[in-house]
Amino acid sequence: VTFGGEPLDYSGRALKAYRKRVQLVLQDPSGSLNPRHTVYDAVAEGLRIHGYAGDEHTAVSDALARAGLRPPERFFLRYPHELSGGQRQRVVIAGALVLEPELIVADEPVASLDASVRGEILALLLRLRDELGLSALVVTHDLGLAWNIADRVAVMYLGRIVETGAVEQILTAPRHPYTQALLSVLPEAQGDPVILTGEPPDPSNVPSGCRFHARCHVLASGEAERAGVAEACRTQDLPVLEGGDRTQVACHWAAAAPVAATP
Repeated sequence: VTFGGEPLDYSGRALKAYRKRVQLVLQDPSGSLNPRHTVYDAVAEGLRIHGYAGDEHTAVSDALARAGLRPPERFFLRYPHELSGGQRQRVVIAGALVLEPELIVADEPVASLDASVRGEILALLLRLRDELGLSALVVTHDLGLAWNIADRVAVMYLGRIVETGAVEQILTAPRHPYTQALLSVLPEAQGDPVILTGEPPDPSNVPSGCRFHARCHVLASGEAERAGVAEACRTQDLPVLEGGDRTQVACHWAAAAPVAATP
């Protein structure tokens, strides 16, 4: 893991400084909030952990207001069970914002919310990104959500990023067989869906070669054999993809195949 271009330092002091710069928004706001803590205490917790020297009351008020809970004072003494699901998620977002982080990691931030509230929370995250200069790393299974909010997409399989690039490039011209399979089952997809067989391997016993090869339709159909990479798919591990803005794919077959030009 690298952050700010440097490998993450796992010493206690360095991790505490890192956690102030990177905050987490979890999927289930009900599970994220302590039912015995008021909204004020929930948002102020990070400030107290990191020894905030400014005006705590003002910082909590500003964070709640930015998260769309106005007037913030009306929510100070409320408990999580007194709030709606959308309001609870806004409290969680306020708790992340109060430390003025550089990056928010949002794990399925709208999956547990009603459809009527999902758009409001997504619009809030996009607005905060623009107003505060935040970066957001959103973890999701919803490719439609990724299409609507992301600048870049990283597709993961068995704990490893297999393809990454600009959202338009990845979702309109996928190169990795796993990405192709994911997109083939969307309602708007053209052509026949790719149905993967078998189960994902045990993460504690990762297979040799490409992690996807046991379920890969390109290998099963003989295309990898014709491209001369079938043995590499089964035996040669692929390196971890580097960061950067360019499109990257971890696939022996995709690396051997010519890249189609897109307008």
